[in-house]
Amino acid sequence: MTGATLLDFSDVAMTFPNGTVALHSVDLAVDRGEFVSVVGPSGCGKSTLLRIASGLEAASAGSVSVDAGRIGYVFQDATLLPWRTVADNVELLAELNRLPKAVRKAKAQEAIDLVGLTGFEKNLPKQLSGGMRMRASLARSLTLDPELFLFDEPFGALDEITRERLNDELLRLFVKQRFAGLFITHSVSEAVYLSTRVIVMSGRPGTVVRRFDVPFPMPRDPDIRFTPEFAELVGEVSHALREGHK
Repeated sequence: MTGATLLDFSDVAMTFPNGTVALHSVDLAVDRGEFVSVVGPSGCGKSTLLRIASGLEAASAGSVSVDAGRIGYVFQDATLLPWRTVADNVELLAELNRLPKAVRKAKAQEAIDLVGLTGFEKNLPKQLSGGMRMRASLARSLTLDPELFLFDEPFGALDEITRERLNDELLRLFVKQRFAGLFITHSVSEAVYLSTRVIVMSGRPGTVVRRFDVPFPMPRDPDIRFTPEFAELVGEVSHALREGHK
């Protein structure tokens, strides 16, 4: 159920002003309806890819095409404003985009309901668990109805059970919304579970060394994590990751 290409990296390289070469000759495309995860060793330029995709950085070489009018970005930290309630935090992007008050409130409530935070609208971030704060961060981006969603290892700091629950919630949203997703993670099992495709990057300078199609259908049964087929694919991706790091 894929469609038009919303994000396309062609022979992209990135060299920072201090001389650090972060990326080299990266080719990567994400179509509408695809959820693509990128795994690679620390420092290989995974987060740099997201920054280039979002326009926060400009590539040193190659071409980047982004054919999405609305982009959602979820960071490693929830980045909620501590003095604003959940509802006010979720409304923030819609507010900055100058949506009418009634519209942004309706969109915020819909997003809050989608991520399972109904009843917590008046809570401050300090009154939420880590997982709930990440749900609020996800809801905030959902108010923009993003065509392309960029995820910079959003669940990495959470405990395993909370992380798995949020993986399930994210997949449910993906099936419902059918955005294009580019997801950065250090967890191979998370990448395989969430994705339609997994990209393996080498050590710095990062380049794509392997690509894996994930054959498991959507919506995805959480118990698939315990099947031999899942374990086999996780093993193949892990092996490619080790080889690419040599």
